[in-house]
Amino acid sequence: MAAAIAVFVMSFGGAAAAADFEVLMLNKGTDGKMMGFSPSFLQIEPGDTVTFIPIDKGHNAETILDMIPEAAPTWKGKIDERFTVTLDVPGLYGFKCMPHLGMGMVGLIQVGNDRSNLTELMNVRLPGKAQARMMELFAKTSPRS
Repeated sequence: MAAAIAVFVMSFGGAAAAADFEVLMLNKGTDGKMMGFSPSFLQIEPGDTVTFIPIDKGHNAETILDMIPEAAPTWKGKIDERFTVTLDVPGLYGFKCMPHLGMGMVGLIQVGNDRSNLTELMNVRLPGKAQARMMELFAKTSPRS
């Protein structure tokens, strides 16, 4: 009986360690700006999952080239489809809605405390509105205490 309880507790503890987050894809973000993710910035732990949910039509979520940790795989959701990604590699991940990148539809995820790729991300050039929004998101990153 004690062994069965121990197995149950260990399996429950592992499942409870990872968290699930949702990011909405909207024609008008909750910040009032046209074409946005809500939230546009997340700070999560390695192993957590993020689900992108198309509330309005015509959106997707995908990594921005050269804006993810070196060891991390890229990901790309289809237009108008719910998409879930698990982020295991610590660091910063820039993401976009491809059809609305020029309108500034970008977001940023910080996985763990690692911001070592921040300078590399800041050197990636994006279209005007996207660049301005991404700079705002970079300012939200911080090491966890």
